[in-house]
Amino acid sequence: MYRFFPPYSDYRKLIYHLKGCQGLRSKGSSPFTSIVSAAKVCGAASESPSVKSLRLLVADQDFSFKAGQWVDFFIPGVSVVGGFSICSSPRLLEQERMIELAVKYTNHPPALWVHNTCTLDSEVAVRVGGEFFFDPQPADASRNLVLIAGGVGINPLLSILRHAADLLRERANKRSGYEIGTIKLFYSAKNTSELLFKKNILDLVNEFPEKIACSLHVTKQTTQISAELKPYITEGRITEKEIRDHISKETLFYICGPPPMTDFFSKQLENHHVSKEHICFEKWW
Repeated sequence: MYRFFPPYSDYRKLIYHLKGCQGLRSKGSSPFTSIVSAAKVCGAASESPSVKSLRLLVADQDFSFKAGQWVDFFIPGVSVVGGFSICSSPRLLEQERMIELAVKYTNHPPALWVHNTCTLDSEVAVRVGGEFFFDPQPADASRNLVLIAGGVGINPLLSILRHAADLLRERANKRSGYEIGTIKLFYSAKNTSELLFKKNILDLVNEFPEKIACSLHVTKQTTQISAELKPYITEGRITEKEIRDHISKETLFYICGPPPMTDFFSKQLENHHVSKEHICFEKWW
């Protein structure tokens, strides 16, 4: 998963080096072909006791990504390459040249840098990768989406959810563009404090009540659940039956979470004769 480079004291030297590298791979098995861009940290927030979000201003105007993809994250002076999923919509990049990441605290050097060293105006380099994405074209057949997230696996699925909302707005405003079906998010975490971006998720549910729905699961809740969250919360893991109830030929399934979770649900979907082309999953930690 990780690659090692000599330390760099200047991010411009880092970009120069990376542009000369061929066939480098990360997370998955696809070679890198996308742009390496300088980026500057322009916002940071605590999303949970263990997760910090960053907002990055991306310098290269040709830098782009598809909802669900991740970035290799190059930090001057840190020899280990980070790999973090983008949690913002491509529309944010198009309009404001920004992307958002959410990084869980671990002992991995890039994560430690994000939590302990990163400050506003810190400079890094980023490059897009990954084959886990949702990028429908206007003439494509309408599809429903079922998004299944565990823990910090919500990050790429939030990007997809936000992109779906942008498509719904475009369709409503312009009467054109891709016509998406319904979207159901299943999201599991230990407790409500670890349910990342819950306000953003519920805002989308309330904005599009006929199109977007969510089921939030907690597995080790020890405190009282707030009245605002309670209608959406189920105590216990996401079940195979819940997912099975959403199977149809028009539905795409996106799964991201701990490997046992992605293995379980992808296998269950295959057992219920869901086409492999309709099952997308990301597991890398």
